[in-house]
Amino acid sequence: MPMLVIKGSFHVKGGAKPDGDTVPFTPDHPTDWKLVPGFRKVVPKADGHANVRMEGIDTLETHYSGQGPEVHQPLAFGHAAADELLNWLGFTNVHRNPDETVTATPDSVPGFILTSGADVHNRCVALVGRGAPPAPSGFEIRVGPELLRKTANHHLLALGLAYPTYYTSLPSTLRDELTVAVHQAKAAPAKGLWPSDATMTGVKVTGMYSITHEVVMLPKLFRRLKDYLDLGNPALACFPSFLAGAADEFRILPDNKLVTGLHHVVEITDSNTVRMTHPIDDFVFEHA
Repeated sequence: MPMLVIKGSFHVKGGAKPDGDTVPFTPDHPTDWKLVPGFRKVVPKADGHANVRMEGIDTLETHYSGQGPEVHQPLAFGHAAADELLNWLGFTNVHRNPDETVTATPDSVPGFILTSGADVHNRCVALVGRGAPPAPSGFEIRVGPELLRKTANHHLLALGLAYPTYYTSLPSTLRDELTVAVHQAKAAPAKGLWPSDATMTGVKVTGMYSITHEVVMLPKLFRRLKDYLDLGNPALACFPSFLAGAADEFRILPDNKLVTGLHHVVEITDSNTVRMTHPIDDFVFEHA
């Protein structure tokens, strides 16, 4: 699957709140946003920038609302991922304010993205690169493992600061390369968030504070738990039904079986503990 090259700059100005997997990007030619393939369109701001959602990774939430008040996951790893992303891109003197807005030097750095589409929130989903692009802006190229290893997406997974989260927009060869990086990070002693991850061992949920401050877990599971707790029921007995209603569509590798609803891969092990039954790199979600 070819990806569109867009040359431009990443920035942290104007009250930006970049986290570990989303960063503002402005093309050198704002009309390049119109070239992004797919039926979902990128909707840029008045100054031409749009948020880029990084393909294939998910970092801990530093500000998530859903349908309720804004919360976050334990901030140490979320901030570590965001700071590493900005440093990798070339920013220095990164300063994070209490409201999660960020300032840095300089306020923009050159780079490029490789994209095959936008998500339901009209964000461009992309691989993120620094420096000169591998082809002229506006051209489509085939991205292989060698180029993937030069992206921030691969870098954050290799450091153990992000979870893999794959969608059908990412070719299988690139998913496999990212999974290698994930497995290597898991195997390394005390690598990033993995020694603290409770996604498959069991997340004990005693209320909102337990998932926002006490337990490190897959962000997708966190978001579903947060949205469920916002309904006012701290007991997990109805959580599987809630997941069924959310109707996430995904395939389970290697059989490639299409499944609807995370309740098929999430179990309640006692009255207040939830766990996923498969590692997240076994899933390929249908919709970003």
